[in-house]
Amino acid sequence: MNTKIKWLRDKINLLNMQGIIISNPVNIRYLTNIEAEGVLLITRKENIYITDGRYIEDVNHTLTIDDEISVYNVKDVSSYDYENFFSFCENVGFEENYITYAKYKQYMQQYKVNNFEETDFIIEKQRVFKDEEELQKIEKACEITDQCFSHLCKFIQIGMTEKQVADEIGKFYQENGAEGNSFDPIVASGKNSSKPHAIPTEKKIELGDPIVIDMGCKYQGYCSDMTRTVFAGTIPNEVRPIYDLVLKNQKQVQNDLVEGASLKMISKMVENDFRLNGYNLIHALGHGVGLEIHELPYFSLKNDVFVKEKMVLTNEPGIYLPNQFGVRIEDTVKVTKSGSINLTKSDKNYIIVGK
Repeated sequence: MNTKIKWLRDKINLLNMQGIIISNPVNIRYLTNIEAEGVLLITRKENIYITDGRYIEDVNHTLTIDDEISVYNVKDVSSYDYENFFSFCENVGFEENYITYAKYKQYMQQYKVNNFEETDFIIEKQRVFKDEEELQKIEKACEITDQCFSHLCKFIQIGMTEKQVADEIGKFYQENGAEGNSFDPIVASGKNSSKPHAIPTEKKIELGDPIVIDMGCKYQGYCSDMTRTVFAGTIPNEVRPIYDLVLKNQKQVQNDLVEGASLKMISKMVENDFRLNGYNLIHALGHGVGLEIHELPYFSLKNDVFVKEKMVLTNEPGIYLPNQFGVRIEDTVKVTKSGSINLTKSDKNYIIVGK
Protein backbone atom coordinates (compact mmCIF):
# COMPACT_ATOMS: atom_id res chain seq x y z
CA MET A 1 0.00 0.00 0.00
CA ASN A 2 1.19 3.52 -0.82
CA THR A 3 1.46 5.03 2.68
CA LYS A 4 1.35 8.63 1.46
CA ILE A 5 -1.89 8.04 -0.46
CA LYS A 6 -3.31 6.22 2.56
CA TRP A 7 -2.48 9.27 4.67
CA LEU A 8 -4.19 11.51 2.12
CA ARG A 9 -7.32 9.33 2.07
CA ASP A 10 -7.52 9.48 5.87
CA LYS A 11 -6.97 13.24 5.81
CA ILE A 12 -9.68 14.09 3.28
CA ASN A 13 -12.07 11.74 5.07
CA LEU A 14 -11.59 13.79 8.24
CA LEU A 15 -12.41 16.88 6.18
CA ASN A 16 -15.62 15.27 4.89
CA MET A 17 -14.34 14.88 1.35
CA GLN A 18 -14.90 11.69 -0.59
CA GLY A 19 -12.29 12.38 -3.26
CA ILE A 20 -9.62 14.81 -4.44
CA ILE A 21 -8.13 15.97 -7.75
CA ILE A 22 -4.37 16.55 -7.56
CA SER A 23 -2.99 18.75 -10.34
CA ASN A 24 0.26 20.12 -8.90
CA PRO A 25 3.09 17.99 -10.41
CA VAL A 26 5.22 18.45 -7.29
CA ASN A 27 2.48 17.00 -5.10
CA ILE A 28 1.95 14.18 -7.59
CA ARG A 29 5.64 13.33 -7.45
CA TYR A 30 5.56 13.44 -3.65
CA LEU A 31 2.68 10.98 -3.52
CA THR A 32 3.63 8.64 -6.38
CA ASN A 33 7.16 9.37 -7.70
CA ILE A 34 5.53 10.05 -11.09
CA GLU A 35 7.25 12.84 -13.04
CA ALA A 36 5.22 12.60 -16.25
CA GLU A 37 2.54 15.23 -16.73
CA GLY A 38 -1.00 14.26 -15.81
CA VAL A 39 -3.62 14.43 -13.08
CA LEU A 40 -4.09 12.16 -10.05
CA LEU A 41 -7.61 11.31 -8.89
CA ILE A 42 -8.30 9.84 -5.48
CA THR A 43 -11.86 8.53 -5.72
CA ARG A 44 -14.04 6.58 -3.32
CA LYS A 45 -12.79 3.19 -4.49
CA GLU A 46 -9.60 3.66 -6.48
CA ASN A 47 -6.61 5.82 -7.36
CA ILE A 48 -6.37 6.90 -11.00
CA TYR A 49 -3.64 8.61 -12.99
CA ILE A 50 -4.65 10.19 -16.28
CA THR A 51 -1.78 11.03 -18.61
CA ASP A 52 -0.82 11.47 -22.24
CA GLY A 53 -0.25 8.23 -24.14
CA ARG A 54 3.40 9.18 -24.65
CA TYR A 55 4.00 8.77 -20.92
CA ILE A 56 2.05 5.58 -20.20
CA GLU A 57 5.10 3.31 -20.34
CA ASP A 58 7.16 5.63 -18.14
CA VAL A 59 4.38 5.93 -15.56
CA ASN A 60 3.83 2.17 -15.43
CA HIS A 61 7.56 1.68 -15.00
CA THR A 62 7.58 4.13 -12.06
CA LEU A 63 4.63 2.64 -10.20
CA THR A 64 4.67 -0.56 -8.15
CA ILE A 65 1.88 -2.95 -7.27
CA ASP A 66 1.81 -1.41 -3.79
CA ASP A 67 0.87 1.98 -5.25
CA GLU A 68 -2.50 0.59 -6.36
CA ILE A 69 -2.91 3.23 -9.06
CA SER A 70 -4.73 2.62 -12.33
CA VAL A 71 -3.18 4.42 -15.31
CA TYR A 72 -5.43 5.85 -18.06
CA ASN A 73 -4.53 7.28 -21.45
CA VAL A 74 -6.32 10.64 -21.61
CA LYS A 75 -7.44 9.87 -25.20
CA ASP A 76 -9.31 6.81 -23.93
CA VAL A 77 -11.21 8.67 -21.20
CA SER A 78 -14.75 9.55 -22.30
CA SER A 79 -17.05 12.24 -20.94
CA TYR A 80 -19.04 9.40 -19.35
CA ASP A 81 -15.89 8.24 -17.51
CA TYR A 82 -15.20 11.74 -16.20
CA GLU A 83 -18.75 12.06 -14.90
CA ASN A 84 -18.52 8.73 -13.08
CA PHE A 85 -15.07 8.96 -11.47
CA PHE A 86 -16.62 10.71 -8.46
CA SER A 87 -20.01 9.01 -8.41
CA PHE A 88 -21.68 9.25 -4.99
CA CYS A 89 -19.07 11.81 -3.86
CA GLU A 90 -20.74 14.77 -2.18
CA ASN A 91 -17.53 16.79 -1.72
CA VAL A 92 -14.36 16.60 -3.83
CA GLY A 93 -11.21 18.53 -3.07
CA PHE A 94 -9.15 20.50 -5.56
CA GLU A 95 -5.90 22.49 -5.33
CA GLU A 96 -7.26 26.03 -5.43
CA ASN A 97 -3.82 27.55 -4.97
CA TYR A 98 -2.44 25.79 -8.04
CA ILE A 99 -5.07 25.57 -10.78
CA THR A 100 -6.35 28.52 -12.81
CA TYR A 101 -9.95 29.66 -12.81
CA ALA A 102 -10.23 28.30 -16.35
CA LYS A 103 -9.06 24.87 -15.16
CA TYR A 104 -11.53 25.04 -12.26
CA LYS A 105 -14.39 25.65 -14.69
CA GLN A 106 -13.14 22.76 -16.82
CA TYR A 107 -13.21 20.46 -13.79
CA MET A 108 -16.74 21.60 -12.94
CA GLN A 109 -17.89 20.72 -16.44
CA GLN A 110 -15.96 17.44 -16.75
CA TYR A 111 -16.50 15.77 -13.40
CA LYS A 112 -20.05 16.93 -12.57
CA VAL A 113 -19.20 17.02 -8.88
CA ASN A 114 -21.87 18.22 -6.45
CA ASN A 115 -19.43 20.41 -4.54
CA PHE A 116 -15.76 21.26 -5.01
CA GLU A 117 -13.89 21.95 -1.76
CA GLU A 118 -10.74 24.02 -1.35
CA THR A 119 -7.99 21.96 0.27
CA ASP A 120 -5.79 24.73 1.76
CA PHE A 121 -2.35 23.22 1.03
CA ILE A 122 -3.06 19.92 2.83
CA ILE A 123 -0.38 18.07 0.85
CA GLU A 124 2.16 20.89 1.07
CA LYS A 125 1.67 20.98 4.85
CA GLN A 126 2.41 17.26 5.04
CA ARG A 127 5.50 17.67 2.86
CA VAL A 128 7.00 19.76 5.67
CA PHE A 129 7.91 16.51 7.46
CA LYS A 130 10.54 14.50 5.62
CA ASP A 131 10.79 10.71 5.86
CA GLU A 132 14.12 8.90 5.87
CA GLU A 133 14.24 8.42 2.10
CA GLU A 134 13.60 12.12 1.52
CA LEU A 135 16.22 13.11 4.09
CA GLN A 136 18.82 10.89 2.44
CA LYS A 137 18.21 12.60 -0.91
CA ILE A 138 18.43 16.09 0.61
CA GLU A 139 21.61 15.13 2.46
CA LYS A 140 23.14 13.88 -0.79
CA ALA A 141 22.19 17.13 -2.56
CA CYS A 142 23.85 19.06 0.28
CA GLU A 143 26.97 16.90 0.05
CA ILE A 144 27.31 17.65 -3.67
CA THR A 145 26.77 21.35 -2.94
CA ASP A 146 29.60 21.32 -0.38
CA GLN A 147 31.84 19.64 -2.93
CA CYS A 148 30.94 22.28 -5.49
CA PHE A 149 31.80 25.07 -3.08
CA SER A 150 35.21 23.53 -2.37
CA HIS A 151 35.79 23.42 -6.12
CA LEU A 152 34.74 27.08 -6.51
CA CYS A 153 37.18 28.23 -3.85
CA LYS A 154 39.98 26.95 -6.08
CA PHE A 155 38.33 27.93 -9.36
CA ILE A 156 37.50 31.60 -8.77
CA GLN A 157 40.10 34.08 -9.92
CA ILE A 158 40.22 37.86 -9.94
CA GLY A 159 39.18 39.01 -13.41
CA MET A 160 36.57 36.27 -13.90
CA THR A 161 33.00 37.38 -14.45
CA GLU A 162 30.10 36.54 -12.19
CA LYS A 163 28.51 34.63 -15.07
CA GLN A 164 31.62 32.46 -15.49
CA VAL A 165 31.40 31.41 -11.85
CA ALA A 166 27.64 30.78 -12.07
CA ASP A 167 28.12 28.65 -15.20
CA GLU A 168 30.78 26.60 -13.41
CA ILE A 169 28.31 25.79 -10.63
CA GLY A 170 25.83 24.23 -13.04
CA LYS A 171 28.59 22.41 -14.88
CA PHE A 172 29.96 20.91 -11.66
CA TYR A 173 26.54 19.65 -10.62
CA GLN A 174 25.93 17.97 -13.95
CA GLU A 175 29.31 16.25 -13.80
CA ASN A 176 29.05 15.10 -10.19
CA GLY A 177 25.79 13.21 -9.81
CA ALA A 178 23.20 15.99 -9.47
CA GLU A 179 20.35 16.71 -11.87
CA GLY A 180 21.43 20.34 -12.04
CA ASN A 181 20.75 23.57 -10.19
CA SER A 182 17.82 23.65 -7.78
CA PHE A 183 17.50 27.36 -8.66
CA ASP A 184 19.43 29.86 -10.74
CA PRO A 185 22.59 30.48 -8.71
CA ILE A 186 23.46 33.92 -7.39
CA VAL A 187 27.03 35.11 -7.84
CA ALA A 188 27.19 38.76 -6.81
CA SER A 189 30.48 40.59 -6.36
CA GLY A 190 31.35 44.04 -5.00
CA LYS A 191 28.39 46.43 -5.07
CA ASN A 192 26.20 43.77 -6.68
CA SER A 193 26.37 41.78 -3.42
CA SER A 194 24.07 44.37 -1.81
CA LYS A 195 21.17 42.93 -3.86
CA PRO A 196 19.66 39.89 -2.07
CA HIS A 197 18.45 38.35 -5.36
CA ALA A 198 21.15 39.57 -7.71
CA ILE A 199 21.45 38.04 -11.18
CA PRO A 200 25.00 37.11 -12.31
CA THR A 201 26.38 39.67 -14.76
CA GLU A 202 29.43 40.24 -16.92
CA LYS A 203 30.97 42.24 -14.08
CA LYS A 204 34.52 41.11 -13.42
CA ILE A 205 35.56 40.16 -9.91
CA GLU A 206 37.96 42.73 -8.50
CA LEU A 207 40.50 42.72 -5.69
CA GLY A 208 38.74 43.19 -2.35
CA ASP A 209 35.27 42.28 -3.64
CA PRO A 210 33.00 40.40 -1.26
CA ILE A 211 31.31 37.70 -3.36
CA VAL A 212 27.92 36.33 -2.30
CA ILE A 213 27.43 32.84 -3.74
CA ASP A 214 23.94 31.36 -3.28
CA MET A 215 23.75 27.87 -4.78
CA GLY A 216 22.01 24.53 -4.60
CA CYS A 217 21.41 21.39 -6.61
CA LYS A 218 18.76 18.73 -7.11
CA TYR A 219 19.40 15.08 -6.36
CA GLN A 220 16.62 12.65 -7.32
CA GLY A 221 14.18 15.54 -7.16
CA TYR A 222 15.23 16.95 -3.80
CA CYS A 223 16.94 20.31 -3.29
CA SER A 224 19.83 21.82 -1.37
CA ASP A 225 20.42 25.50 -0.62
CA MET A 226 23.58 27.17 0.68
CA THR A 227 25.11 30.66 0.66
CA ARG A 228 28.65 31.71 1.47
CA THR A 229 30.24 35.14 1.25
CA VAL A 230 33.89 34.93 0.20
CA PHE A 231 36.50 37.58 -0.57
CA ALA A 232 38.62 38.21 -3.64
CA GLY A 233 42.26 38.46 -2.63
CA THR A 234 41.77 40.43 0.59
CA ILE A 235 39.09 41.24 3.16
CA PRO A 236 38.07 44.92 3.37
CA ASN A 237 38.11 46.18 6.96
CA GLU A 238 34.63 47.70 6.67
CA VAL A 239 33.13 44.29 5.85
CA ARG A 240 34.60 42.39 8.81
CA PRO A 241 32.25 43.64 11.59
CA ILE A 242 29.19 43.00 9.40
CA TYR A 243 30.39 39.52 8.43
CA ASP A 244 30.99 38.76 12.12
CA LEU A 245 27.51 39.99 13.07
CA VAL A 246 25.83 37.89 10.37
CA LEU A 247 27.85 34.80 11.35
CA LYS A 248 27.07 35.28 15.05
CA ASN A 249 23.35 35.38 14.32
CA GLN A 250 23.53 32.48 11.90
CA LYS A 251 25.13 30.35 14.63
CA GLN A 252 22.55 31.53 17.18
CA VAL A 253 19.67 30.58 14.89
CA GLN A 254 21.27 27.15 14.50
CA ASN A 255 21.22 26.75 18.29
CA ASP A 256 17.64 28.03 18.54
CA LEU A 257 16.19 25.66 15.91
CA VAL A 258 14.92 23.07 18.38
CA GLU A 259 11.59 21.32 18.54
CA GLY A 260 8.90 23.67 19.82
CA ALA A 261 10.78 26.88 18.98
CA SER A 262 8.89 29.73 17.33
CA LEU A 263 10.14 30.77 13.88
CA LYS A 264 8.56 34.17 14.48
CA MET A 265 10.46 34.64 17.74
CA ILE A 266 13.75 33.48 16.20
CA SER A 267 13.27 36.01 13.40
CA LYS A 268 12.45 38.72 15.93
CA MET A 269 15.64 38.06 17.90
CA VAL A 270 17.80 38.39 14.77
CA GLU A 271 15.95 41.54 13.73
CA ASN A 272 16.50 43.07 17.19
CA ASP A 273 20.22 42.27 17.18
CA PHE A 274 20.65 43.73 13.70
CA ARG A 275 18.82 46.91 14.72
CA LEU A 276 20.92 47.30 17.86
CA ASN A 277 23.91 47.41 15.52
CA GLY A 278 22.28 49.82 13.07
CA TYR A 279 21.12 47.37 10.39
CA ASN A 280 17.83 45.89 9.18
CA LEU A 281 16.67 42.34 8.48
CA ILE A 282 15.28 42.97 5.00
CA HIS A 283 15.37 39.36 3.76
CA ALA A 284 13.40 36.46 5.25
CA LEU A 285 15.48 34.41 7.66
CA GLY A 286 14.68 31.08 6.01
CA HIS A 287 12.22 28.65 4.45
CA GLY A 288 11.50 24.97 4.03
CA VAL A 289 13.40 22.88 1.48
CA GLY A 290 12.38 19.65 -0.22
CA LEU A 291 11.02 18.86 -3.66
CA GLU A 292 10.89 22.64 -4.12
CA ILE A 293 13.60 25.09 -3.18
CA HIS A 294 11.08 27.30 -1.37
CA GLU A 295 8.32 25.46 0.44
CA LEU A 296 6.57 25.42 3.80
CA PRO A 297 7.37 26.42 6.49
CA TYR A 298 8.61 30.00 6.20
CA PHE A 299 10.30 32.17 8.80
CA SER A 300 8.11 35.24 9.26
CA LEU A 301 7.83 38.24 11.56
CA LYS A 302 4.04 38.19 11.07
CA ASN A 303 2.86 34.58 10.99
CA ASP A 304 4.08 32.02 13.47
CA VAL A 305 5.17 28.42 12.93
CA PHE A 306 6.62 26.12 15.56
CA VAL A 307 9.65 23.98 14.80
CA LYS A 308 9.11 20.22 14.72
CA GLU A 309 11.26 17.16 14.19
CA LYS A 310 11.83 16.11 10.54
CA MET A 311 11.54 19.63 9.20
CA VAL A 312 14.27 20.79 6.79
CA LEU A 313 14.84 24.54 6.77
CA THR A 314 17.31 27.12 5.61
CA ASN A 315 19.05 29.45 8.05
CA GLU A 316 20.11 32.52 6.08
CA PRO A 317 20.57 35.86 7.86
CA GLY A 318 22.00 38.64 5.73
CA ILE A 319 22.83 42.33 5.84
CA TYR A 320 22.69 44.40 2.66
CA LEU A 321 24.00 47.97 2.34
CA PRO A 322 22.67 49.51 -0.91
CA ASN A 323 25.35 50.42 -3.45
CA GLN A 324 28.08 49.16 -1.09
CA PHE A 325 28.08 45.42 -0.36
CA GLY A 326 26.14 42.58 1.25
CA VAL A 327 26.84 39.53 3.40
CA ARG A 328 24.69 36.40 3.61
CA ILE A 329 25.52 33.05 5.20
CA GLU A 330 23.10 30.16 4.69
CA ASP A 331 22.86 26.48 5.53
CA THR A 332 20.27 23.79 4.96
CA VAL A 333 19.32 22.44 8.40
CA LYS A 334 17.59 19.26 9.58
CA VAL A 335 15.58 19.41 12.80
CA THR A 336 15.92 16.41 15.13
CA LYS A 337 14.46 15.50 18.52
CA SER A 338 17.54 16.85 20.26
CA GLY A 339 18.18 19.97 18.17
CA SER A 340 19.24 20.64 14.61
CA ILE A 341 22.03 19.55 12.27
CA ASN A 342 23.61 21.46 9.40
CA LEU A 343 23.34 19.41 6.23
CA THR A 344 25.57 21.87 4.37
CA LYS A 345 28.91 21.79 6.13
CA SER A 346 31.19 24.18 4.20
CA ASP A 347 33.49 26.47 6.18
CA LYS A 348 31.89 29.74 7.35
CA ASN A 349 35.01 31.51 8.54
CA TYR A 350 36.67 34.13 6.36
CA ILE A 351 37.53 32.59 3.01
CA ILE A 352 39.81 34.33 0.51
CA VAL A 353 39.66 33.21 -3.13
CA GLY A 354 41.68 34.10 -6.19
CA LYS A 355 44.97 34.26 -4.30
